[in-house]
Amino acid sequence: MKNINNYLAKVLDVPLEKVSLCSVHYEVKKIPKNQFILQYGEVCRHIYFVEKGLLKMYSIDKNGKEHIIQFAPESWLISDRSSLYFNEKSVYYIETVEDSEVILLQSDFISKLIGEFPNSVEKSDILVQKHIKSLQDRINSLLAETAEERYMKFIKMYPDLLLRVPQWMIASYLGITPESLSRVRKELARKNFVPDK
Repeated sequence: MKNINNYLAKVLDVPLEKVSLCSVHYEVKKIPKNQFILQYGEVCRHIYFVEKGLLKMYSIDKNGKEHIIQFAPESWLISDRSSLYFNEKSVYYIETVEDSEVILLQSDFISKLIGEFPNSVEKSDILVQKHIKSLQDRINSLLAETAEERYMKFIKMYPDLLLRVPQWMIASYLGITPESLSRVRKELARKNFVPDK
């Protein structure tokens, strides 16, 4: 459990020698590719930490079109927070894109952590504020930025996903058609842009 241990120690400030004790508060599952861990209409019961693999969260509109809200590669958290914390039926799907090893955290995982390790409270608050900032940035990006600007932000946020997901998924995340993404990529190639690996 290397990634979850690093996350607890570095992000949530759990003392390194105590990290292994946190395992009593979570469950580990190996989930094959293309499997749902949350479906529309279900109530979300967990926060999912990706130890290995890749997940995506998306909605489907009335025309059957998929809109990807978030990708979650290794060491990322993903959840439908509205469903989890307000006991609402989810309007999203969370699905594995690759064979994955996922850690299921209960909604009170952080509060239990803070109870045992009070130093984690400040780091936890920062984590929540970063999440809110990320959502605000994503909304602004979809409303105000060009397709090229959105694609550049995607590369910065998810540098290792270009070779892990099909182009139509990236287009869905960006809120554009695959054809528009193809044009963006051709224009960047014309400018001799090479994404960092």
